[in-house]
Amino acid sequence: MSPESRAVRTITVPTDELLDALLPLPAGIRAGVWDLVGEPRGLDYQEIDAVVTPYASASDWRDGVARVPNLLLLQAQTTGHDGLPELVGAGTAVASAAGVHAAATAELAVGLMLASLRGIDAAVRDQQDAHWNPQRYPGLADRRVLLVGVGGIGQEIAARLAPFEVELTRVGSRARDDDAGHIHGTDELVQLAASADVLVLITPLNEQTRHLVDKAVLAAMPDGALVVNVARGAVIDTDALTEEVVSGRLKAALDVVEPEPLPADHPLWKAPNALLTPHVGGNSEAFTPRIQAFLRRQVRNLAEGREPLNLVARGPWA
Repeated sequence: MSPESRAVRTITVPTDELLDALLPLPAGIRAGVWDLVGEPRGLDYQEIDAVVTPYASASDWRDGVARVPNLLLLQAQTTGHDGLPELVGAGTAVASAAGVHAAATAELAVGLMLASLRGIDAAVRDQQDAHWNPQRYPGLADRRVLLVGVGGIGQEIAARLAPFEVELTRVGSRARDDDAGHIHGTDELVQLAASADVLVLITPLNEQTRHLVDKAVLAAMPDGALVVNVARGAVIDTDALTEEVVSGRLKAALDVVEPEPLPADHPLWKAPNALLTPHVGGNSEAFTPRIQAFLRRQVRNLAEGREPLNLVARGPWA
């Protein structure tokens, strides 16, 4: 495709606040407001080249993107992009917001570890009954942490774990070495899980990672080990995890689940070994200024005719 035919000259954002944050727009770029559900303001469907998605699930967007005949780029506000390339098809590029959520998600991952390993979740429950109940918990220091995912957020989690004096083992899609040492492949996961006190998941969701943590991986983990998921719920086999947690053999601290949210009668809600947060890993107050700054860079990039940042599906830039 020629540079002229993939030139992005118009873009929609989901809110007025986000549009205001992009002003003044670079020369040659026009913008409108569209939440992918209602009608766009400021641009007609046939004019739209690029769309910034709302910070929400993609479940209601299919009809919206189908109304745009010449969509060149779908820009997510999330790091995860599962389902988006399939939503728009091969002719449209998809870009993630990788980097925007890294710090917030990493701090939640560490927070979930600390809360579970120091019994903070149990103390909150005891507080409701004015029950003073001191106990000795494992803590994070000296724990053997198995970190599955070595991308931007995985790197941030590893950096934040360093001061806690853990024994860190990293796992990626394939075995290799980098500046920080050795990265094991996922084909070693069952073997590695057998010596892990904490398993932390921050891998993308794709066909290779769906139910990556299955019954075999969980069964290999030592009694009392902790599973932390800040990736996507479907990276874990929920039924297998539920069985291990409800039995009391394993603990879980989960920001993401499958399905999401869990049904009200799901056993994980009331399992004393489970700590659940409602998919808020990247959703701290740091998000707003960081996504605004990223989108300003992206719009400048597009205005200058350069390839979009963070492409995960190349579309016209293939």
